[in-house]
Parts: sequence; C-alpha cells; structure tokens
Amino acid sequence: MMTPKPDEYTPKYPAQPAADNPVTLDDPTGQGGETHQQATGTDDVLTDTQGHPVATNQNQVTAGNRGPVALQDHIFRDKIFHFDHERIPERVVHARGSGAHGVFDTYESLSELTCADIFQRAGEKTEVFVRFSTVAGNKGSFDLARDIRGFATKFYTKEGNWDLVGNNAPVFFVQDAFKFPDLVHAVKEEPDRGFPQAQSAHDTFWDFVSLMPESTHTVLWAMSDRAIPRSFRFMEGFGVHTFRFINEAGESHFVKFHWKPLQGMQSVTWPEALSINGADPDFHRRDLWDSISAGDFPEWELGVQVFDDAFADSFDFDILDPTKIIPEELVPVRPIGKMTLNRTTSNHFEETEQVAFMTQNIVRGIDFTNDPLLQGRNFSYLDTQLKRLGSTNFTQIPVNAPKCPMHNFHRDGHMQTQQHAGRANYEPNSWTGDDRGPRESPEKGYQPFQTPVDGTMRQTRPESFADHYSQAHQFYASQTPVEQQHIVDAFVFELSKCEVPQIRTRMLGNLRNVDEKLAQQVADGLAMELPEASKAAVAPRHDLDPSPALSILKNGPKDFGGRKLGLLVGEGTDAKQLKALVAEVTGVGGQVEVITPAVGGVTLSDSAKQPGGQFIKGVKAALYDAVAVLVTKEAAATLADIPQARDFVTEAHDNYKVSGYTADASALLVAAGVKPDEGWVLLEDPKAAVKAFGTLRFWERDVTAPAK
Repeated sequence: MMTPKPDEYTPKYPAQPAADNPVTLDDPTGQGGETHQQATGTDDVLTDTQGHPVATNQNQVTAGNRGPVALQDHIFRDKIFHFDHERIPERVVHARGSGAHGVFDTYESLSELTCADIFQRAGEKTEVFVRFSTVAGNKGSFDLARDIRGFATKFYTKEGNWDLVGNNAPVFFVQDAFKFPDLVHAVKEEPDRGFPQAQSAHDTFWDFVSLMPESTHTVLWAMSDRAIPRSFRFMEGFGVHTFRFINEAGESHFVKFHWKPLQGMQSVTWPEALSINGADPDFHRRDLWDSISAGDFPEWELGVQVFDDAFADSFDFDILDPTKIIPEELVPVRPIGKMTLNRTTSNHFEETEQVAFMTQNIVRGIDFTNDPLLQGRNFSYLDTQLKRLGSTNFTQIPVNAPKCPMHNFHRDGHMQTQQHAGRANYEPNSWTGDDRGPRESPEKGYQPFQTPVDGTMRQTRPESFADHYSQAHQFYASQTPVEQQHIVDAFVFELSKCEVPQIRTRMLGNLRNVDEKLAQQVADGLAMELPEASKAAVAPRHDLDPSPALSILKNGPKDFGGRKLGLLVGEGTDAKQLKALVAEVTGVGGQVEVITPAVGGVTLSDSAKQPGGQFIKGVKAALYDAVAVLVTKEAAATLADIPQARDFVTEAHDNYKVSGYTADASALLVAAGVKPDEGWVLLEDPKAAVKAFGTLRFWERDVTAPAK
C-alpha cells in the first residue's frame, strides 16, 4: 500500500470553484433562453452515430415555433433511439457491482504443480480485472446489505483468460446447482409484493434455508460480520470449489484458492451498516474508487491449499462438497502471488457492467472436479452472458477480450466487429498460407485430467455430503465472544422479521444441532421456547478444533494504514495540533477527512482558513474507522448545541470506535452523553493516538452504561 504524504494537509474535497477563479457561462442562448454550447477552436464537433455534425443539441425540428415536431428529424431520432436502448438486463444475482483494474505478480514457479503459464515464472505480471458485488440486491441497491459478497477475478494470461469466480465466503448455501434457482428465488424480494430489497430478513429465505440443512454452514457465515465488511479492501476471497492443478507430466493435485487482504480484515457493526446505508449507499464503491485514486492501492495475496488423493480420502468431509472447508490449520495456505488494484474504471457500464465472468474459463494446467455446484455453474454462465450482452460475440467487448492472440473459425453473429480474412471458415481444409487458418495444438491446448469414470446414472446426493452441522459448529466455535454475540444478534434480527412462527421454530431446531448455547440465546432474543433439535442426517460433531483463521478479529489490521479518520474541528482549532495529527495518520498510510460545523470551513488558531471535507450536518461517524474531536472550549460549546454533532460523538462511542479528543472538547462529550473510557485517547500525543486508532474498536466498552 502506498499513500501520498503531502507537505501540508489538503482537504479531499476542496470547495470548487475557487473564489478567485469563478466559472462563468457565456455560451449563447436561444430565443427560449436555452443554452447552446457551440464548438470553437479545437473543440470536438458533436455528431450523431453516423458521423453527421449536429447543428443544435437543444431542440427538435418543428413546423413553426410552437408547431408539431417533424418526423424527418433524424438527429433527434438517432439520439432518442440510442437513449431508449441504453439499458441491458441486469444480472439476476450479483447485480450491484464495483470493478477495478490491476496486476497480478507471481511469486515463484509452480511448475511442479501446474503447467498453467501464469505460474511458470517468478515475477510474471498478469493484468487483471476484478468485480466485487453483493448477491441478492438489484443494481440500485445499497452497499452495506447483510449479504455474501462476490469476488470475481479475470486474469488476462498469455494462454487465454482465466476467471476465478468466487465469494468472500468459502462455502455456499446449496450443494447441487439444481437448487440454485430455488435459493435465489427465496432470497430475492417476495414475488407477490416485490419487497424486501437486498435483504434476507424475510419469510421466503428463512423458510427455504430452514428446510435445507445443507445451507446451515453458509447461513452462519452470512449472520457473521463477514457479511457486512468495512470495505472490499478488507475482506477475503475464496474460489469456493475444489479445482485441480495439472503439471506437464499429467500429474494432478487438488487445489483450493484463497485471497488474503494485505490490509487485514475488518467489518462494520450492524448499527453502522444501517447508518451507512442511509448516509452513503455507495459506501463500498466510493471507498474502492477513492483509495485507488489516492494511490492507496488495495492488495491481496493469492494463496492455495494443495493436497493429494490420499488426503482427500482421509479427510473427515468430502472435498467435492461446496458447503465444506478444509481448515487452514490442517492444510496451510501457500502464498503464490500478489494482486494489486491500481486503476479505476474509465466507464462503469462498459467495464463493470459488461464484464462477463464464467467459471468454465480456465487455462491449461487448471481443471475442474466433480463438485456438482461447480459443474452446474459451468453449464449456466454462458447462457447468462448471451441473455445480458445480446450476442455470442460478447468476448469482443474490450473488458472480456483476451490479451493474447486469438484464432478460430467462429464467424458472424450479432455485433460482429472482427475482420476475418481468407477463404476457410472451416476445418479440416486443404488451403495454404493465410487462407488455411489456425490448427489445433495438443501440446499447448487444454486437455482434461485423465481420470476413470464409472457408475450408474442416477439423481442422488452422495452420503459423504450428509453432515450439515459439524463445520457450522466449528465456524461458530472459532469466533471470539464478540463475534459470537454478533451472530446471535443477527439471527434474532433476521428471524424477528419472519411473519410465520413455524419458520422461526424450525430454524431454532436446526441451530440446536449447531450449538446449544447459540440456539438458546437466539430463542431468548425472540422470547420463544426452544424446540426439539431437528433430525440430522448425520449426528453433528462438536469435537472439531477451532480455526483461528475463521475469525475477523483475530486477523485484523496491523496499524491504521488504509483507514480513514473523521476529524471534527471548529473555530480556533490549534493549527499545529491539526498538522501534527494529520502527519501521523498519513505517515502510517491512513487518510484524514476534516469535518467542519459550516460548509465554508473554519479559521484555525494561526488565522489560516481550513476547508472541510464534510459538513457535520451531513455526515455520520459510521463512515470512518476512527474519529477525533480537536476543538477549543468555545467551539465545543457551540457544537454541543448542534444535534448532528452530538449524534456524531454518540454514534462513534456506541459502536466501540477508538476515538480521540482534547480536554477542551468535554462540553460536546457531556452533551452527547459520553464519558471517556480507555477507548478515548487524548490528542496531545498524536503518535500514541494514531497507534491506538489502529486497534479500531474498544470492545470492552459498556455502551449500556449511562454517562455520569
């Protein structure tokens, strides 16, 4: 990560235009007062899609000043025709997405494991495009929904595109793709009423998962803090399925893929998620854009769990079951490369919306397994791209096009843009030279792993998939007490939204198979009697060792790097203290956003004008990783009379944020009902304060205790 360290602090969003450089509009106007911005000098001339220069971009052709519109106005027809067809079908799932470009650096040769070209040379750099997304909501939904996040990466390798289409959870709700449509129908808005949007807290979702014990493990992940990440930059990614590595000798190893954020993991609290959705529904998208634009490039290590058939045969669970993990303590994750996102999109629609990820996009040296969910995804995704993008030629869209040479006999189709020369559009052929076209290559081409297949055709689930609760318990047991309480609270909230009591009862019965204490706490939160445990296909095990790798709080950031401080200032704020604090934050790679009582900013102690990045009446403490109040006694008294300023302090305190303050800020803290504890640090020592900010939360705080 790199963050610029300016000599002096400049607000992120300075007021524009500057007072000494006002913007003036001196374009000519028409007789109706409409503005006509006309080309002069080196300006590009506006044209229609046929290249015809446009004389006016304001008015249709009419018969007289107030007469009917002429049908012959082909310039208007061209403009409105294109506008009417701008939208394409949004994704059924993962509709709400954010994307960025980057590069992947290979650490070392993996030739002993795979012949994939991307992993043959240490230092190999491969361009990537990544799309993060929520699953359930539509394209216009909010970012901080409680939801699994998509984490899809397109590697533009020298031997074709490889798509690693994963999530921020290593497990999934269903074991067989046959049930995927039912899952999506259940979690989406209910069909009779068209709501709720981007939420699982409703009857149809919980009705479905309560009848699908295989969903239990992933439901625990969805109720955990993993489902409300602070940023895409601070979440893990997983390939979910088991794949194969194949080397040049044709030898196979099983492999699972992991993305590990070098910025550490971090989530928000549920109250913060609700606050952020109201204050900034684009919070995650904005965070990704802003961090890259500021030079604070997000980084992840790609790691692999590699194992052989002997391990697969001896493991307690089926390695083809997408509702199961292999604990990292059992098979450590080996880092094999680093991805850095260093370029924002130039056009959101052309890249993030039109990018087409498909699990079947693999390269030589990587192969599928018989995971039934993976096999179903391989079959489905091509249909999705045709439906959304309208043509089999969607791979010619720049974001989807490979960056290696392409030669084939595919021809024609809607929106064909390539120029194909030569006589042959078939093979075999007897032509020579350029007319003959490409030829197959057994040495360079993909070939499936040679594995024997036998058995009777049937529609059954393997018995080795039948343990639905043991790893769910392992996940819950691996969380800290704080994280466990958050899971309980999430279950209580979600199930409280179910109108049908039997659904809640059935889910409580399932939870008894996961953890008795968890089930009892959820039942208590719902004021319900605890029912009998649901009948389990396989008796749950509660002897699996906890896995510290599954906890966010055990894998948090090392310091305040990549985080943002919300700094509330007022009239007369000490300029030296402000500069020193900003220097410490930016020195560790963090950002500072100055918040002022008025839009016009404040005057500091040295008479300098300090613009504000945000206005106190339009901001929430939930938007920041830590907050600080750097004010004089007089400014604190003024802020104490502003409800939004009091709420800002209270929200930070009630969500356990580590916060900074000066002794002169006491009037504001008292008005906010906050008594400083060990999670409130004095700003007189900025280095110590910023070190404390790096811990992010003071979970020991009793937010139920009234201030005295």
